[in-house]
Amino acid sequence: MARFSLVLVVALSLAISMFPDTTTAQLKTNFYGKSCPNVEKIVKKVVQEKVKQTFVTIPATLRLFFHDCFVNGCDASVMIQSTPNNKAEKDHPDNLSLAGDGFDVVIKAKKAIDAIPSCKNKVSCADILTLATRDVVVAAGGPSYTVELGRFDGLVSTAASVNGNLPGPNFKVTELNALFAKNKLTQEDMIALSAAHTLGFAHCGKVFNRIYNFNRTHSVDPTLNKAYAKELQLACPKKVDPRIAINMDPTTPRKFDNIYFKNLQQGKGLFTSDQVLFTDGRSRPTVNDWAKDPVAFNKAFVTAMTKLGRVGVKTRRNGNIRRDCGAFN
Repeated sequence: MARFSLVLVVALSLAISMFPDTTTAQLKTNFYGKSCPNVEKIVKKVVQEKVKQTFVTIPATLRLFFHDCFVNGCDASVMIQSTPNNKAEKDHPDNLSLAGDGFDVVIKAKKAIDAIPSCKNKVSCADILTLATRDVVVAAGGPSYTVELGRFDGLVSTAASVNGNLPGPNFKVTELNALFAKNKLTQEDMIALSAAHTLGFAHCGKVFNRIYNFNRTHSVDPTLNKAYAKELQLACPKKVDPRIAINMDPTTPRKFDNIYFKNLQQGKGLFTSDQVLFTDGRSRPTVNDWAKDPVAFNKAFVTAMTKLGRVGVKTRRNGNIRRDCGAFN
């Protein structure tokens, strides 16, 4: 019996060593060191060229990465095109506003990588998106950081799986914390990642409730800076097309910086989910700290992005390397 137990233990330990439970075990910075050593240079070059063409590439890629990782993990499932038999993630209402430039930069980088014979079909779309996200942060003046690699592409993408997995513009701190905790992210990670709203734009339809019909007592959200509320009303008149774009950061919309937190201190958070980070006593101290210490914020952002990149990583057993980022093999 003891001998049988010993054999069983050895067999189990061998199985565990062959297939480690933690997907992060497979992630490493030099994952493509032998198969495609120049992968980071290739992606960076494509990103830089694309950013020169359109600034939208920066916020679009950052948002695409976030929307991908929060739904079934960082597996490029958000890039899959719908078919007659499957409505994919990207066609869920919460993803319809994802700008095409984010998808395009990944597709272009994939093409550039696969043009090198030794790299062809070796690098996952999930890893390309993760690298491109780091590169757009740097392009906007944000911190550079080492990216862990080794993700495989997901084999499933359904619109239904998006339900309840992305934060809404009216979320409060409790809801935000709960959603981020599901992905093993702390309140500090949540605040750091929310600051991605230092870049890019939103649509008027997402702020109408804050500037016109907030509640029975106030037509305008009282936490909103009065002058900023008037600016928003000018940019988004009552009967305007709800798809009209407005800057997320009214001060430095093209720069990755800690001005996002200074804006919150002044009541200039665009969404409720931004402004509550300052109005809620649980998160306010962090907002105040990072408003005066950009180095501490950058460090926290890098930590949060690295942790986000580990969410729901696929392995060889439940993923593959997609030949076309928009379609399953």
